Amino acid sequence: MSAPVPPPPLPVIWRPRKGRIVAYTCATLVVIGSVVMAVLIAEPFQVADRIALVLFGCAIAFVLHLLGRVRVEARDEGLTVVNAVRVHRYSWPEVLDVTLLEGDPWPKLDFSDGRTVGAMGIQGSEKARAARATAELSALIHERGEAGED
Repeated sequence: MSAPVPPPPLPVIWRPRKGRIVAYTCATLVVIGSVVMAVLIAEPFQVADRIALVLFGCAIAFVLHLLGRVRVEARDEGLTVVNAVRVHRYSWPEVLDVTLLEGDPWPKLDFSDGRTVGAMGIQGSEKARAARATAELSALIHERGEAGED
């Protein structure tokens, strides 16, 4: 069994590395590609069609941005989980535990009211980084929350 991880100093932000690179690279390529297509597209297409093509590329880039912005922020006030669509803010006593099982896409946070929320900002595919981030988050939860009290 590995040694316990000490809680990191606050504030700390965990973000996926690979997911952000893929999301923002693809978003850039989609926008550039839609602009190039709008400029080079055959003549039967009008200006409105070209603008719609660029706007469609920008809409795809926005969705990729939503996937690239995911993160988990730990501050003195509590925990902020920014997932693709929603932002969740919790105080430390609300958070009971964090678990990342083998094969899970991201860790799950358990709360005192019975809810469970995925923390997409820690990607399970980044195995060593995800394990370290989950251990650090768990140490913070047990230090600052009520989970450590028995």
